[in-house]
Amino acid sequence: MNSSFLSSIGLGGIDIGYLLLGLLVVSVVLLILLIIAFVQISKFKKKYNKFMLGKDGSSLEEDIMTLYEDNRYIKTSVETNRKNIKELSEKHEDAFQKMGVVKYDAFKEMGGNLSFALALLDGNNNGFLINSVHSSEGCYSYTKRIKNGDSEIDLSKEERAAVEYAVNGTISNAE
Repeated sequence: MNSSFLSSIGLGGIDIGYLLLGLLVVSVVLLILLIIAFVQISKFKKKYNKFMLGKDGSSLEEDIMTLYEDNRYIKTSVETNRKNIKELSEKHEDAFQKMGVVKYDAFKEMGGNLSFALALLDGNNNGFLINSVHSSEGCYSYTKRIKNGDSEIDLSKEERAAVEYAVNGTISNAE
């Protein structure tokens, strides 16, 4: 069945049944797309209404300004914290971070390992060593400067061990 209208628009050879079926399919697809659009708009409206609940333009502006001020305060705080952390880190480099202790019996007759060598070093292995020698006549203490894990003055076996314990993070030979 040919229609003069279809012939005039150049579709004279197409069966009208197929044309109606095609229009029906296109209409169903458009209806589905329309339903999807309405569902999305409905979800958006719910979110919008929840966001705007009890607000007008001026209260919304106040909320935005409050958030802006909070953000500025946080940025300032973060920058201050960065500066403080850097400052603390720099100060911490010079603080004693490492310690090594060796207890020993200086004269082999006293017993009890009452003498000790104590090394206190910073992060760069600089600091000092205290050697306390205990004898029957008394207790004598000596200090030696440690620079880069070594001393300008010769170190005894126990002093060297204390410095090595401090440098290596072992702390002590005592249990």
